[in-house]
Amino acid sequence: MSILFGTIITFASLLGGFTALGGHISVIWQPWEFVIIGGMALGTYIVANPWKVVLDSGVAIRQALTMSVPKQRDYLDVLGLLHSLMREVRNKGRNEVEAHIDEPESSEIFTAFPTVLANEALTSFICDYFRLIVMGSARPHEIEALMDEEIDTIVRSKLKPYSSMMMVAEGLPALGIVAAVLGVIKAMGALDQSPKLLGGLIGSALVGTFAGIFLSYSLVAPLAAKIKSVREQQCRMYIIVKQTLLAFMNGALPQIAIEHGRKMIGSNERPSIDVVESETISGAAKKGEAPTPAARAAGA
Repeated sequence: MSILFGTIITFASLLGGFTALGGHISVIWQPWEFVIIGGMALGTYIVANPWKVVLDSGVAIRQALTMSVPKQRDYLDVLGLLHSLMREVRNKGRNEVEAHIDEPESSEIFTAFPTVLANEALTSFICDYFRLIVMGSARPHEIEALMDEEIDTIVRSKLKPYSSMMMVAEGLPALGIVAAVLGVIKAMGALDQSPKLLGGLIGSALVGTFAGIFLSYSLVAPLAAKIKSVREQQCRMYIIVKQTLLAFMNGALPQIAIEHGRKMIGSNERPSIDVVESETISGAAKKGEAPTPAARAAGA
């Protein structure tokens, strides 16, 4: 919604101001100038990036337009899932825990949190590190270093559409000049025509410069910034998992460990301690555990 609102303000200011100055909007509408600039930008984008990044850019644009960022419900589900798995690790045998992390699709714990299970990459991340915890051969600092490297790789991969679109935004003014030069070349071929016709051709050529700068700073660069913001918020989930598991590996009780994860949530979406405790208790109830008040107090 914010993108739509901002775009409307941008175009209203541009067209309204130009009209107020006595300009004619029909002069700006030079479709072939936009075809030249847009086609060159798209072509160079495809040349500079592998197909995987090109396709992911379409996904990233859709996510930016719809603001597909984690909501409080998503954070609560992640914390609830981690709490349930940590309880399993503390209270049950290795074989029982491995059954959940080896086949999360059929696990009653994972199926109780469908929003997490729907995120295959996050589910795989959680299962991989719980598997290392269950094996018991890795030290917390080794797990932390491994997590940091993997999260850094995930973030860099997620932000590739942003960096590649920023490269396009930086190149659009130059592409606009190319379109303008082509328009001037066309105008030079009509020097024997009337001044009115020649002036129209030169004006059309200058639209290329305008379009390149406008598209760069008013549309592509802001959209790339929105993509970065959305993708960074999506990657925040991995930081939450990391801090929670590290606290657990260092001896914290499950209820205390998820508090470490809760602190990694942005203030706008961060649930209160009472809400998190209520959710983890209800998550246990979903699996028929119904923890006692003493167990709740201990975070067991």
